[in-house]
Amino acid sequence: MVLRAAEAGVSRWVSIASDVDDAARALELVQGRAGAWCTAGVHPHSAGDAPSDAMSRVRALASDNREVVAIGETGLDFFYDNAPRDVQRKLFGQHLELAGELGLPVVVHAREADEDVAAALRAMPADTSGVLHCFTGGPLAFAEAMSAGWYVSFSGIASFKSFGASEFLREVPVDRLLIETDSPYLAPVPRRGKRNEPAYVAHVAAAVAALVGRDVEDVARQTTENACRFYGVD
Repeated sequence: MVLRAAEAGVSRWVSIASDVDDAARALELVQGRAGAWCTAGVHPHSAGDAPSDAMSRVRALASDNREVVAIGETGLDFFYDNAPRDVQRKLFGQHLELAGELGLPVVVHAREADEDVAAALRAMPADTSGVLHCFTGGPLAFAEAMSAGWYVSFSGIASFKSFGASEFLREVPVDRLLIETDSPYLAPVPRRGKRNEPAYVAHVAAAVAALVGRDVEDVARQTTENACRFYGVD
């Protein structure tokens, strides 16, 4: 997978954690590997099963390892509701507080929870940086993210005919636009239906370039610069 990514021109990548055990495995994967980093956090789908010491373990991973470059993935998902909403809200707030305390950006998942995500962003510590990842819409959260100077990231969904967030995509300032794969899900056209992987971010770049009317090389360069700035990596 790493070799295929390199062949596609992807030389740097961040493995996103979904729970504390996953974060530890992600850290093990990237340690000693050039151009690879990870995050630490608890996805809202995993919030209901999170152990009582989850946030202390996230803190330890993020504090003690330079390879951990962001907090998350965290946020709210009221579409699947895999965890009680009050538990999701509590953990989301704790992630935002920790990110602000450690000076790390936060990776935010938001689905069918626009009002609650917007409220959490309004209440977060000042100067907390973050990204609305795999963004598919939500005007309130989008407005709060723009006001806070956050980034917005688009995935392979941008290549689908059903993509309904093109107006938001065009509103994101060029220096705060990110692209991603969200592997192993949401493989972009022409790989839709396959297991997604980092190499396919080239197809996401092409889809985004078509939607904003820019050259794909320009989108690739700009989003690479933005990603390095966001994660604080070379």
